[in-house]
Amino acid sequence: MTLRKAVRQLVRNRAGNCCEYCRLPAAAGAVPFHVDHINPVKHGGSDDTDNLCLACYKCNAHKGHDLVGFDPQTGELTRLYHLREQRWEEHFTIQADMRIQGLTAQGRTMVRVANE
Repeated sequence: MTLRKAVRQLVRNRAGNCCEYCRLPAAAGAVPFHVDHINPVKHGGSDDTDNLCLACYKCNAHKGHDLVGFDPQTGELTRLYHLREQRWEEHFTIQADMRIQGLTAQGRTMVRVANE
């Protein structure tokens, strides 16, 4: 289903025109950013604005339809970070070399999924 232009603009404005997963500004992306479903429609997610986010191409392509992944530290199956239910700062930090590091099981799993 195609999202209305007004909904896409609302999502972009709310995100400050940055990827809501990695925080990359849209102006720095080589490919236009996408309005992504946090919980994919195929898993029961809706087009409600609370389930939509702005995502760069890399984050959107790597996350895909995933809701879970394996924590690289523990090997445990872990739910991915949910940006509407959790605070980014509690799950991630940006290292001196500008790489994102996961601080929690969900953060580590999200970083792993986004980089595979």
